[in-house]
Amino acid sequence: MRSGIVEPVAADSVDPRQRPPAEVFEDHLRLAQEGRLDEDLARNVSPDCVLLERRGVFHGREGARELARYLTEEVPHARYGYTRRLVEGRFCMLEWTADSDGARVRDGVDSYVIEDGWIVAQTIRYTVEPKTGGES
Repeated sequence: MRSGIVEPVAADSVDPRQRPPAEVFEDHLRLAQEGRLDEDLARNVSPDCVLLERRGVFHGREGARELARYLTEEVPHARYGYTRRLVEGRFCMLEWTADSDGARVRDGVDSYVIEDGWIVAQTIRYTVEPKTGGES
């Protein structure tokens, strides 16, 4: 600090494990919207993460990658919308939608537990609705 001016801290110099849950959550959502899955997994998802989804229990970054692949196959080239975000301490929830030419999701809900700068647990729930001929 010089003369009462706070110097900005370079993002690389901040210990990512010291980030508060809300910051991890927002970083995860931003990287997901930007299609930067590998960066998101490395920066935000614990290697020991537990993910609960209708297909079963998945583990770690590979489990998260597998679930992302399923969603991409079900709703290819989708446009995602984040309709509601809630954060309370280490718990977060996201309501979301997805829309593509052939399918959509109107009821997506993910919940998260974030500890020590990592997503350590996540639940994922959504319904894929196929579109018929003239639907948009």
